[in-house]
Amino acid sequence: MWKTIKNIPFWQKVLVGFILGVSIGIIFGEPAKALKPLGTLYISLIKMLVAPLIFCAITVSITSFGAQVGLKRLSLKTFLMFMFTGTMASLIGLAIGTSIDMAGTTKLVSTEVLTRHVPGFFQVIQDMLPVNPFASLSEGKVPQIIVFAALIAIAINKVGKKAEPLKKAIEAGAEVMFQLTRMVIQLTPIGVFGLMAWLVGEYGLSTLVPLSKFIGAIYLAAFIHIIFVYGGLITFMAKLNPIQFFKKSIPAQIVAFTTSSSYGTLPTSTQCSKSMGVSKSYRSFVLPLGATMNMDGCGGFYPAIAAIFIAQVYGISLDSTDYMLIVVTATVASIGTAGVPGSALIMLSVTLGVIGLPLEGIAFIAAIDRIIDMIRTCTNITGDMMTAVVVGKSENQFDEQQFNSEELPLEQVITKS
Repeated sequence: MWKTIKNIPFWQKVLVGFILGVSIGIIFGEPAKALKPLGTLYISLIKMLVAPLIFCAITVSITSFGAQVGLKRLSLKTFLMFMFTGTMASLIGLAIGTSIDMAGTTKLVSTEVLTRHVPGFFQVIQDMLPVNPFASLSEGKVPQIIVFAALIAIAINKVGKKAEPLKKAIEAGAEVMFQLTRMVIQLTPIGVFGLMAWLVGEYGLSTLVPLSKFIGAIYLAAFIHIIFVYGGLITFMAKLNPIQFFKKSIPAQIVAFTTSSSYGTLPTSTQCSKSMGVSKSYRSFVLPLGATMNMDGCGGFYPAIAAIFIAQVYGISLDSTDYMLIVVTATVASIGTAGVPGSALIMLSVTLGVIGLPLEGIAFIAAIDRIIDMIRTCTNITGDMMTAVVVGKSENQFDEQQFNSEELPLEQVITKS
């Protein structure tokens, strides 16, 4: 029996954990919340990996490129792709938000004002610089870790031969972290089971009814963005089979949907990108960067739809200037507030503040934010993997034969050391 279980494809194990968790939550309700520790422990193990994994991966990625001009071109292409998909996500959110009466008879009864500190541009830049790199690593401040790793890698490249021992040490550290990641990934089905049982037991299905149109609009925007924008870029820009891309994306999408953590999904999305044929050096560069900067779900369609929803609830009319500001701020905010705890709500507060909508509306939306965050995160990591494939292919950092192979993501990672 153990052999049979062992031979089941990994993504199917994760899917079974997901379905069982939802079923337990529906059947047992409140008592199902007792299973939350299974998910909490899994998330804790994932968080344990993030800081050292990102540091080693980014450093090794940049040093492997050396002083090549290609790194600058790769970085520019990656950033432009992030901005393009973010703008498309905002436009999709705007189109859906304006075409649906999401509020209906819903009225906000809460007078609580959600006060959050929204950092200015220069503050964001300052916060990305690690005053104490060791503190940044211990506190898991991802943007600071990325900056520090990039600076270390650039310095290693400039020093050259004398820095070879340090380069080899970090490469060895990366291999150790990859092995530790393989070990933790095996627990994903259990973590997914615990999280879904808690989520459904906590919120139930009835709590979603009053905000069902708003939630539906967010999920519709996500599906359109994933299928048509990401799928379209894979098809027409990379000239690859989108079905193959989505098939190999499933494990990372399930983990992202369940954990609602782009950083927590990094180990899985990294291995999915590996099975897609993205080179080790580029996937180690683009995925941690994307988890920090590329937030089409959090900073694209979500603040656009949420702002329109709040305007509808308060009976406030928006004009074309407001819509233009929504698109601009929703796109830029995804980069400007990345890495900040509760970033999606902060991005929304930025958008509301720019067009003069009441921040009280955030308190209402925050009640169901966990449900929405699942599809937002799923969108974000799918965009990261799409960028890895499309830009990677354009820069010869991609193996098309591996992409078209029937090798399933994560299977080879878990079964091989």
